[in-house]
This record gives sequence, C-alpha cells and structure tokens, in this order.
Amino acid sequence: MSTKRDREKTASASPDARVRGSSAEGISRAPAMRSVRDDGSDSRRRGSAAGNASSNRPRSRAVPRKKVAPVKRGKYRVVFERDESGAWIARVPAVRGCHTYGRTIDQARRRIREALGLWVGDAETAELVEEIRLPSHLLKAIRDSRAARTRAENARAKARAVSAATARALVNELNLGLRDAAELLGLSHQRVQQLVLSSPR
Repeated sequence: MSTKRDREKTASASPDARVRGSSAEGISRAPAMRSVRDDGSDSRRRGSAAGNASSNRPRSRAVPRKKVAPVKRGKYRVVFERDESGAWIARVPAVRGCHTYGRTIDQARRRIREALGLWVGDAETAELVEEIRLPSHLLKAIRDSRAARTRAENARAKARAVSAATARALVNELNLGLRDAAELLGLSHQRVQQLVLSSPR
C-alpha cells in the first residue's frame, strides 16, 4: 500500500508533466507517406479524358452560303425645266423632295445625281432617264436636226468608201500617179494617198 507521503508526491507532481505524458500517449503518429512512382499514367489518363471530351464535342459544320440575288440597277426619270431666271431646274418625280438647279444642263445633271444620293443608296450607279421640257416645235426641230446629222454621217462614210475604192483602182489598175488620180477625183493628192493606203472594209 502506498503511504500518505507517496500520495502527496503524486498529487504535487507538475501539471505540465502530466499533460505532456498524456499528450505523448494520446497523439498517434502520422502515418508514413508512401512514395508513388511517377510513370505518367495520370497525365495519360487526363490526356485520354481530354481527347474523349474533344471527340465527343460536336464538330462545327460549314454553312453553305445563300445565293445572293444580283442587285437590280435603279432607274429614275429626271425632268429638266427652265425657270424665269434662265436656270435649269432638275427634279426626280419618283423621289419626293429631290430637286436641284444649275446654270447649264450639264451642271444640273451632275447636281441632281448628288441630290439623289441623299435619298437613295444607288444614286452613283443608277440610270437617269432625262426628260428636257421645251416647247413642242423646238423639240421637233431638235429631233429633225439629229436625224439629218445621222444621215449625213452615214452618207460621208459611204462616200469615203466609194472614193477609196476608186482611188485604189486608178492607182493599182491604171498605174496612175497620185496627182492624176487626185485631179480626176477632185481631191488633194495627200487625201488620195490616204485613201489608197487605207484598208478596204
């Protein structure tokens, strides 16, 4: 049996010693870490998973383009009229508010296209059908003048062809000189030379 003195020694023992003793007994040792060989299997598994994910991902498909219909070229009627001051007023009846003016027809023509660009998007490429309003007898005179000029141009072309054929025949078949051929044709010898050298049509 323990004596009274032994019990007192036990009771008076240092609290820290008791705590350290109990702590040493109650705390379990941490398990030793096991070394794992790095053979790249984990990275291969991750790569395989990434590959499977990418293979399962829906592939993008090219969407065929829709055929774009050709843009229809715009066509606008432009009316030209003279005002009291003598300036030309140009307007587009189909586009309300689109009008301008110019001192000449050409200036009004350029300005009306610029003005049309404020209203429509195809003004630069649009076809402008001009209507120049004048007294009817003057319009008829203009048409007659253009027709006569066309007939005269056609007659000149025909006369040139006949003169060239005749000049070549005089020079090549009769061996005439340019001056003699010019005298017979009523032309200068320089002109006859040009006709002879010109290729027949």
